[in-house]
Amino acid sequence: MTPIHWRKAEMRDAPALSILGGATFLASFAHDHPGAALLDHVRNAHGEEFYRTALADPEQTLLIGETPLGAPVGYALLTPPDLPVDPQPGDIELKRFYLLGDWQGKGNGDALMEQVTGEAQARMARRLLLAVYPANEKARRFYARNGFEEIGETVFMVGDMPFRDLIYARSL
Repeated sequence: MTPIHWRKAEMRDAPALSILGGATFLASFAHDHPGAALLDHVRNAHGEEFYRTALADPEQTLLIGETPLGAPVGYALLTPPDLPVDPQPGDIELKRFYLLGDWQGKGNGDALMEQVTGEAQARMARRLLLAVYPANEKARRFYARNGFEEIGETVFMVGDMPFRDLIYARSL
């Protein structure tokens, strides 16, 4: 197995994160999301400007995983919570958590979750929140295995199309 080197992303990583974000979102949702809405979402939510803004914000943390040759293969984004749940002191949201397909199922998700948990704890977070698409059974099983439990639901817009997401939480 090719090892992944995990680190905090830097401003110079914005182009790679944009490509990786778009690629992983398309790979995850092209099977049941309308093409025009999907492409609109990728253009807007995964453009370089989105990642530059996130990287410049001290309240957000992007983690990136690369092969030994420097190819980006996974990433995660931690943000202040923006989900319709009763906020608790110490909440932090895992807004994005993605690996390219060939790097899934080999322990890399667990390694990335360790990085996420460590970063959240360093920020003194006490609860990790996330939203997950109900049809993404693989992700839901992964999150359940990592101690997340369903606490609500929300609407996630992909372009102009609304999709139902489940909200999960895990104490840290």
